[in-house]
Amino acid sequence: MTASDLLEVDDLHVDFHTRAGIVHAVRGVSFAMGREKLGIVGESGSGKSMTGRAILRLVAPPGRVRARRLAFEGEDLIAARESRLREIRGKRVSMVMQDPKFSLNPVMTVGRQISEAYSVHARVAAGEARRRALDMLAAVRIRDPERVYDLYPHEVSGGMGQRIMIAMMLIPDPDLLIADEPTSALDVTVQLQVLAILDDLVGRRGMGLIFISHDLNLVASFCDRILIMYGGRIVESCAAGELASARHPYTRGLLECLPRLDEPRDPLPTLKRDPAWLAGKV
Repeated sequence: MTASDLLEVDDLHVDFHTRAGIVHAVRGVSFAMGREKLGIVGESGSGKSMTGRAILRLVAPPGRVRARRLAFEGEDLIAARESRLREIRGKRVSMVMQDPKFSLNPVMTVGRQISEAYSVHARVAAGEARRRALDMLAAVRIRDPERVYDLYPHEVSGGMGQRIMIAMMLIPDPDLLIADEPTSALDVTVQLQVLAILDDLVGRRGMGLIFISHDLNLVASFCDRILIMYGGRIVESCAAGELASARHPYTRGLLECLPRLDEPRDPLPTLKRDPAWLAGKV
């Protein structure tokens, strides 16, 4: 780990012990990152989201997280007590989940939820928490924050719900944000708006960002560096600008499966899988 590293992950495993045997969801993932935008891409079941949850020790039983080293700014997260992890979650490292409908409390107004996310860590008076929540709603470009503050989650659109989630996760001013497919449920226009907000806030605050997505082109245009995952492993790592020159057959296969308006292909090629990829031999 270098002095500039924000997060160090070395030989991370997530195993689920079931009656049918052990399911290896993440297999020996290793990477280090600083205050940069790191993309993690791969198909469903490749271990992207589980890697993000494991970093924050949010894998519920029967899942088990183990690693040779899992450290945030040099602090060992594997050995940390649950009380210490609660201090780190939100305040130092935040995570935006995929769909706000399942992350926001349906019986609390969105403003109260954002205020609570701030007051839990800052321990300020209710009036100050409300003021900061309104400022944060404005920062994520929500018009009329006073009105939105008093709405319930079912009263906001999907795009607004995602902005509210971003506001809630960023209000404690964390050093690292893990965004788990924050734009997958949104239309293209709203996707671009949410990405612009993330880019602006991360850049101005000097944070690190782990951006988890299925969309190769989106990650290549938004992130600084990309990790490609398959079967719980990282099969390739490259700079975002070099994605088109990726060498691993899985990455090449994903790129070839993408439709192109300037190059009609019928039918689109399908991904041919090699068992050696799971063993990490390619």
